[in-house]
Amino acid sequence: MTALIFRKPKPVGGPLAPAAANGAPRTGIIDIGSNSIRLVVYQGPERLPATLFNEKVMAGLGRGLADTGAIATEALKVGADALARFAAVAREMEVTRLRTVATAAVRDASNGAVLLDAARDLGLDVELLSGEQEASGAGYGVLSAIPEADGIVGDLGGGSLELIRVSNGEVRDRVSFPLGVLRIAAIRNKGPGALQRVVEHALRTSGWLGKGKGLPLYLVGGSWRALARLDMHVNSYPLPVIHQYAMPRSAIDRLGRTISHVNKAWLRAVPGLSAGRAATLGDADALLAVLLKHLGTETTIVSAFGLREGLLYGALDPAVRAQDPLIVATRDEGQRHGRFAEHGDLLDTWIAPLFPRDAPDMARLRLAACLLADVGWRANPEFRAERGVEVALHGNWVAVDARGRAVMAQALFTSLGGGTETPAPLAMLAPAIDLKRAVLWGLAMRLGQRMSGGLAGPLQRTRLIDDGSLLTLKVAPEDRVLYSETVERRHGALATALGRKAAV
Repeated sequence: MTALIFRKPKPVGGPLAPAAANGAPRTGIIDIGSNSIRLVVYQGPERLPATLFNEKVMAGLGRGLADTGAIATEALKVGADALARFAAVAREMEVTRLRTVATAAVRDASNGAVLLDAARDLGLDVELLSGEQEASGAGYGVLSAIPEADGIVGDLGGGSLELIRVSNGEVRDRVSFPLGVLRIAAIRNKGPGALQRVVEHALRTSGWLGKGKGLPLYLVGGSWRALARLDMHVNSYPLPVIHQYAMPRSAIDRLGRTISHVNKAWLRAVPGLSAGRAATLGDADALLAVLLKHLGTETTIVSAFGLREGLLYGALDPAVRAQDPLIVATRDEGQRHGRFAEHGDLLDTWIAPLFPRDAPDMARLRLAACLLADVGWRANPEFRAERGVEVALHGNWVAVDARGRAVMAQALFTSLGGGTETPAPLAMLAPAIDLKRAVLWGLAMRLGQRMSGGLAGPLQRTRLIDDGSLLTLKVAPEDRVLYSETVERRHGALATALGRKAAV
């Protein structure tokens, strides 16, 4: 791992305030890729800051590069205009630190320096990443969002393809190939089997042939994410969240047939699929199908995080990197939208003794649900339960799959007054046994919130005891007045669901 990836973003050029208006610093990354140029501005917890701004321009710097060795004049103009806008936006947003990186197209083009000079004239200090540095950044981006990732990361850009072996929270072997999606059409035009031969030769000579056997391939890059959007649409997948969406190798083969039989107008109508990506879907699918075959991989998992997030993650202290991104994000959400900052952690501590057999992954989801337990209090009372489901299912979480989102949603639905039923589409995303457990969490959360009024003191001075026949709420004499008729009803509902009798 080279030092560059871990470098802290530099302060942006130009007159900026030392921090954003609310006092929290903002970090921006301009990513000059072979297909698109993008500015993303982040603010929030170091481990998983929220995205304040995200805009891309499809400059197509790498289009035609394989034939001419140079970036087209029009693409240079589009790229320079995009950089000028992004530099101005960063200043207006009071971005305190801005990092600008360029990848394969600028790296390989004979006239890449023209764009670098334009960037410097705007006050942007551009880092020209090597293929190895680009690969490392993508690998760490996946680990940032899927800490337990164990497999191969495939990062498909416009000009290059990076493969990275990740395991145990670390980037291992990595390699970069000139197989970006904008180069694939030229290879395929050489005749049937040309792409097969090129990919097999590249993997064989680099020592990667068959290296993915028994491992998933984590997909990074807009073109492969677009493939996943198409697969979700074709299969009427009920959750419009692409992160950790899984596709078997057979699905990639089916997508290839679908793309070959539909027109571009149909593709452009797919939700979330940009017109710029639709044009390269066939090439992206063809490359992925061949790559899976020669890597020996049967499963793909989409990552919403890649190079940009990897650059942020690489700059963090080890202690911050070790934090659970799901818990960091849900805690931040609960603190910003709930009434009392400490409520979620205390609520989980209060109900945890009832669920000593929860496996670690379930206990983690229970904590995340408790951290979000108060996010619906501003909503119309008739729709609080629905608000809880929406936050859990569609929140900008990582390190959680569709099953986990559904379990969290069930707990919040029940705790916010939705009852013990399972709303759609949760039953399609998680096993019934997990949703049943989440109902019990929700009933316990609902009791704790009503008894305490959302305050710390009552949760700290009372406790629940389950002895197998009685569910006893231990309350000090001076707090006996907290046990109202409503609290008694919720206590009884939880006890009944657990097969116990309620006692005080």
